[in-house]
Amino acid sequence: MTNSTATKAYGYTDLHRLMSLMTGDEKHGPASTSTLDALWVLYDRVLRGGGPGRTEDPERDRFLLSKGHGPMAYYAVLAARGFFGEDVLTGFGGYDSPLGHHPDRMLVPGAEIGSGSLGHGLPLAVGTVLGLRAQGLTGPRVWVMTGDAEMDEGSNHEALAYAGPAGLQQLHTVVIDNASASYARPGGLAARFEAAGWSVLTVDGTDHEALHAAFTAPHPGRPHAVIARTAPKG
Repeated sequence: MTNSTATKAYGYTDLHRLMSLMTGDEKHGPASTSTLDALWVLYDRVLRGGGPGRTEDPERDRFLLSKGHGPMAYYAVLAARGFFGEDVLTGFGGYDSPLGHHPDRMLVPGAEIGSGSLGHGLPLAVGTVLGLRAQGLTGPRVWVMTGDAEMDEGSNHEALAYAGPAGLQQLHTVVIDNASASYARPGGLAARFEAAGWSVLTVDGTDHEALHAAFTAPHPGRPHAVIARTAPKG
């Protein structure tokens, strides 16, 4: 599938209709829906460069979907932003469709990584920042979206513990907290990031203005985490 520019303008109110075009088993609909607002604010108002036709621009911001279970919202947002036509959505999960139950960066325009196995996105985001630094690219920002349950994974804790002391200012993490984690943490998720030297804000994950303010808050010399709380959805 090749990149294409949308011929019509889409807004947030179109996203649920776009998601409804994806049918079949293994949709993980509730888990996906919990990401919809944060994804829309990022793609509509925050991410710089890298739109349709510019997916190889070295100066683009990178978005990594670590929460790769139930990518319906992600596909809907990518379609709305013109990476591919909405007609592609109807094939979701089909044998001949590029839109699998987990995103594949080799098949989905705009996808930076293949995701689905929990706990890989944040380490990959750390490596992406280090790779950009090695190339002298200090402008592009790296965003990674994880789920709260994903933060139980040891690989995430290692990445989290490294990024703070390393001062990876280009790194941004959005944690969708829909109360699906198996283990409680003293002080909650925010305390874990703060202990590792991150800048952290906690917001209502359905409030677009609050999300935008949190996403764009300054955090000189430190990586930034936004805990986006949503209703328990799985």
